Amino acid sequence: MDVSMFDYELPEELIAQTPLLDREASRMLVVDRQTGELSHEHFFDITKHLRAGDTLVLNDTKVIPARLFGVKEETGAKIELLLLKEEEDHTWEALVKPSKRIKVGTKVTFGDGLLEATCVKELPEGRRTMRFRFDGIFNEILDQLGEMPLPPYIQEQLEEQDRYQTVFARNRGSAAAPTAGLHFTETMIEKLQQQGINIAYITLHVGLGTFRPVSVDDVESHTMHSEFYQMTDEAASLLEKTKREGGRIVAVGTTSARTLETITRDNDGAFVTASGWTDIFIYPGFEFKAIDGLLTNFHLPKSTLVMLVSAFSSRDIILNAYNEAVAERYRFFSFGDAMLLLNRK
Repeated sequence: MDVSMFDYELPEELIAQTPLLDREASRMLVVDRQTGELSHEHFFDITKHLRAGDTLVLNDTKVIPARLFGVKEETGAKIELLLLKEEEDHTWEALVKPSKRIKVGTKVTFGDGLLEATCVKELPEGRRTMRFRFDGIFNEILDQLGEMPLPPYIQEQLEEQDRYQTVFARNRGSAAAPTAGLHFTETMIEKLQQQGINIAYITLHVGLGTFRPVSVDDVESHTMHSEFYQMTDEAASLLEKTKREGGRIVAVGTTSARTLETITRDNDGAFVTASGWTDIFIYPGFEFKAIDGLLTNFHLPKSTLVMLVSAFSSRDIILNAYNEAVAERYRFFSFGDAMLLLNRK
């Protein structure tokens, strides 16, 4: 399957640089995942498409200020680190720029020595395993020295750093926000619950596996990096109850979808208490076992996320929806508008 099959033309001016002040005012393209029928709505209209007994699944990961700027101890050269995942106490896999300057044993200091990192392993694609030394509490130092890791296509710094967090973020560890969740307000969540719609929280810490570009021609040759996930007993019980009673399970974001499909794939279609690392890669031909609907943003051309959404519907339906969104001037990517995929009949 050729990667170019998932390409589309996107005018640069449609890439959303800043979030809307009113989260619920985002536009929402509603797509019938079987017929491809489209309707242009707003995010606040989501209440019309969900019914009592359905369960929305939200990823409660919290973005950490994972971008650090330091200097190479020997030369004073400027070094940038993006923390991707913690492997053990105070040892992190990180994306390093420029990586060619960082070899095993190289030390990088941050904040005039407040934090120090030593490279203990060289990895492909500019990644390194870095071991940190410091006095005090790591998260407090990171909050002091780090910056929010906005995607590279966002050129403007946010006035409010929390705007790159969901209102339900609570489990620290992510290098990027689960952006479909950015549309929700606390008021909207309360309104949905009053309507009889259940809310389940799972965790997937977003790392390189989600936003890494596809650099091969053949989809099946692409390798996903692993990301940590967790599902509590409370969430598993609620999802099993939803399934048993005929409700629909709607994943909010591709991260929630990947977590749910990982768990059901590994447990004969059941939702169970679980945690671990997933490198699941979902593209057309994948058999979904967990979800009945998907709320997502509009993703990069030729990305694994476009492939996942295409797998949940079809490539032709999704690319037609994307072309419609371009024609109607929807906002794309992290701070963009939403797409809701459901069986509408």
